[in-house]
Amino acid sequence: MEKRIQRFWEIRFNDLKQALEGNNFEVFLADDGEEAKKIILEDILPHTDAKSVSWGGSMTFTETGIYETLKNHPGLQVLDTYDKSVSREELMERRHRALGVDLFITGTNAVTETGTLVNLDMIGNRVAALTFGPKYVIVLAGRNKIVPDLDDAMCRIKNFTAPVNAMRLDKKTPCVQTSYCEECKSPDRICNTWTITEKSFPRGRVKIILINRNLGI
Repeated sequence: MEKRIQRFWEIRFNDLKQALEGNNFEVFLADDGEEAKKIILEDILPHTDAKSVSWGGSMTFTETGIYETLKNHPGLQVLDTYDKSVSREELMERRHRALGVDLFITGTNAVTETGTLVNLDMIGNRVAALTFGPKYVIVLAGRNKIVPDLDDAMCRIKNFTAPVNAMRLDKKTPCVQTSYCEECKSPDRICNTWTITEKSFPRGRVKIILINRNLGI
């Protein structure tokens, strides 16, 4: 059955690749996390000549093993915004500095079949880097992030992604109890900044790796 599911998504990915490339994104297709890692190391890094790298919050990034690989990659200056050994103030400072790296890696909350990225952030460092700053951005997206259109993307994010992430982060928000967005005013609210990325500018600055696995939330 898994082979049939893989084949189903291969067909969908080919259509989505065309839609994304029509919006100036550079798109790569990967069967799994290992292939995504190989694409980054062999196809993207050498062509961008990136000397510095950082990342935004992404479970897909950690699930693929790319985080551990890049931390020890020779020739790369790594700005680790996941390092729990430093203070919160230092992590925030690193997030600011991450906007100036050569290569920024992150996930996305949703990819529409029309070829756009849709994200909702708490503090905004992830979407800030996607929009402006780093020379290049890699977006990792599992097949579970694909939705038909903008309305479906927002519904998915508000009523699945955000509540699950609030639970994962142990936030004190109403959605943790109800599993639905309650449009709350909680101090712990993680839904603060929407970003809809319709096109990459300049062309090819944002590189998307579509991974034929369910990854992240």
